[in-house]
Amino acid sequence: MLQKFKKFLGWRIAPKPHITLNDEYYGHLSSFRLPLILTVLIMLLGSLGYMLIEDYPIMDAIYQTGITFTTVGFGEQRPLSDMGRIFTITLIIFGFVVFSIAVGIIAEVVKKGEFQKTMKERKMLYEIARLKHHFVVCYHNEFTIQVTKQLRENHIPFVVVDPREDMEEIAKKHHYPYVVTAEPHTEEGILKSHLSSAKGVITLADNVADNIATIASARLYQTEIGRVRKYLIIANTKSYEDEQKLLKLGADKVVTATKLMAQRINAMAARPDMENLLQEFLYKKDTPLDMEEAKVSKTSWLVLKKIKVARFRDIANVTIIGIRQIDHKFIPMPKGDTIIMPECKLLLIGTGEGIRKAKKIIRKKEKPEELKYV
Repeated sequence: MLQKFKKFLGWRIAPKPHITLNDEYYGHLSSFRLPLILTVLIMLLGSLGYMLIEDYPIMDAIYQTGITFTTVGFGEQRPLSDMGRIFTITLIIFGFVVFSIAVGIIAEVVKKGEFQKTMKERKMLYEIARLKHHFVVCYHNEFTIQVTKQLRENHIPFVVVDPREDMEEIAKKHHYPYVVTAEPHTEEGILKSHLSSAKGVITLADNVADNIATIASARLYQTEIGRVRKYLIIANTKSYEDEQKLLKLGADKVVTATKLMAQRINAMAARPDMENLLQEFLYKKDTPLDMEEAKVSKTSWLVLKKIKVARFRDIANVTIIGIRQIDHKFIPMPKGDTIIMPECKLLLIGTGEGIRKAKKIIRKKEKPEELKYV
């Protein structure tokens, strides 16, 4: 009944991280067991003492013990006998001892800093658990700094995972919103980065062995949790041979720095004006011009229809500049009579809002109402 009521009100249960650090959190609090136990024992013995020595009712005995043990100075509820006064002095001394022990323990825990560190990490893990379709960026280096800068500008959430002990300082310096101090390929790194709800992994290790371990772990975890949609895995490497290895192991995209730099320099040299145009409009988000691929599912109403039937230009101010067939054959600048085949990908160019509208039309199973009046 309560669940139905929450559903009716639109309440959502905040997702919890796979690793909550509760054991570590309560482990730091275990030092306070001794003062807590002593406090309970003294309150119990003090209440019994006042009941036996001064014949206090139970509530009066508890109250007198409390104000005596905490030395608040409220005074006696009624005049005490000599034995009662001796008992009261003993309670005050024990209260001071317990208080001193508690202060010492608090100072020691604060001095070590482990408790505060665990609290910060625990809070961050809960924030990471709320992320959806984020990227797990593995290992911090110069590539990571530039990649995360672009991700921030495009408003794409990400978590940086690296085993370095000084990751907190690095995160502040380079504006990483979420960091996990662990090896990315380990169970700890996978669970803390909440890979189960991520869109993909970007592994940027300085050596190929770490990239191989991360890719293999991500694919194994994907199989283990029964994820239907594959993770998008992007990796970097230094040589063509390593690029082929990573692709065979499960990477979707592998970026070779030298090859990419050569391609960009060649593009700048051959068509400098076009390179500037791409840099200004297509490589950034929230710009007047955007270009994306949209997949046409088997159930889409556009299957086996001509391109001109879609009327994207009239409805969303979007143009189809290419079609990638299921056999990877690419048709540039298709004509209006070109047939749209199932599971092909349409290369769309237009405004971001227009492309989103065109994708929504493509996903429909029946011809949209708005097209009937165009």
